[in-house]
Amino acid sequence: MKNALITGITGQDGSYLAEFLLEKGYKVFGLQRRSSTITTERLDHLLESGMELISGDLIDENSLIKALNDSEPEEVYNLGAQSFVPASWSQPILTGEVTGLGVTRILEAIRIVNPKIRFYQASSSEMFGKVMETPQSETTPFYPRSPYGVAKVYGHWITINCRESYGMFAVSGILFNHESPRRGLEFVTRKVTHAVARIKAGLQKELRLGNLEAKRDWGFAGDYVRAMWLMLQADEPDDYVIATGETNTVKRMCEIAFDRVGLDWNDYVVVDPKFYRPAEVQLLLGDPGKAREKLGWVPEVDFKTLIEMMVDADVERVGSGK
Repeated sequence: MKNALITGITGQDGSYLAEFLLEKGYKVFGLQRRSSTITTERLDHLLESGMELISGDLIDENSLIKALNDSEPEEVYNLGAQSFVPASWSQPILTGEVTGLGVTRILEAIRIVNPKIRFYQASSSEMFGKVMETPQSETTPFYPRSPYGVAKVYGHWITINCRESYGMFAVSGILFNHESPRRGLEFVTRKVTHAVARIKAGLQKELRLGNLEAKRDWGFAGDYVRAMWLMLQADEPDDYVIATGETNTVKRMCEIAFDRVGLDWNDYVVVDPKFYRPAEVQLLLGDPGKAREKLGWVPEVDFKTLIEMMVDADVERVGSGK
């Protein structure tokens, strides 16, 4: 049995990854930041399966050292971050501390405790920002367009630096947008599917959105955590773009979501300029060829199925009063 430590375990990816590793027979530990509110709703069904939560924080290196000593992991998955892009504009320093420097702290903690630990860093397609080429691959230059993207670039390069300088098994997955019914309501996919469920139930009259022509490469989070694991099972550490290789607009998302409940999106969607980004990222489209060739990874859930899955889950939630 291997031990794994996951930071950011209370988030969407953390819960799916914990499920995946438990099914593989891992002993799973999750790093949880102390909070006065309960944030484990995505994990409640896993705590009965032997998963353990450990107190720690990406802005406190000593707590990371203690967490590593307590969990004795063979693998560490760093999913923790201030990960909401719009919030990075209002909290750029916090975003840099957690999303950027937090990577350095956990890498240093690994070097101190056990440099043989295999490390996964959650990089992001937001690092490409103002894209230099389409589609984006592992060799595409970065041009981040948000404080979040800038912080992710730092975390990405410090991971490479530790790999090349200290011989650590440290990899980065450059993940394009990945969604699920567990996505937070602040993200546009859940904002859309949750609103559709409420509109269908007569609890909401309209859905206000920003740029409907913004394009993203959206995949299913459950597929993407499998890629994270595959990276740490490889013979040599390397970085990989994880994406579907297909792009869709916010408008197309609305069409699928409203159609799922028999409504016409044109009757309910209102464009509101306040939801536009200060610096928009127009087209993110990943090239997952390297991951397909070297890891054997391919996504299993397509975009339409993903959005319909999310709508169905939100319709059930709204119907049960959640």
